[in-house]
Amino acid sequence: MEREPDIRKAGGILIKERRLLVERSQGKDFFISPGGSIENNETSKRCLVRELKEEFGVIVLEEDLEEFGTFSARAAGQEGKVLWMDVFVVNSWQGEPMPNSEVEEMLWISSKIPSDIKVGSIFEHEVIPRLKEKGLID
Repeated sequence: MEREPDIRKAGGILIKERRLLVERSQGKDFFISPGGSIENNETSKRCLVRELKEEFGVIVLEEDLEEFGTFSARAAGQEGKVLWMDVFVVNSWQGEPMPNSEVEEMLWISSKIPSDIKVGSIFEHEVIPRLKEKGLID
């Protein structure tokens, strides 16, 4: 029997000038995709639309989200927990992403991740290599 995930999240792929947006929350070590935990009775798309508005002040419509895949891994920095993430390409958004007080730092990165930053495993090992392979990021 497959293990139930401890954490269910929706993650967004925002690309600008062939760079991917990642963020680091207050007090955390790892950079992760914009997005967040899916609340009860909330779809993955609805969650991502809500989180992008809350975290970065950008407006996204559900029809602007394109399914990229569902991935699972050990949760970054949370020993023994399994994370499942529904990931979507955000094809368009309104506004310039600006982090709120929950987000300590945001970066636009290429597939060559700087050695001084840690990226959550799903994005480091699954999403970024696929984006590079598809020619969407440098």
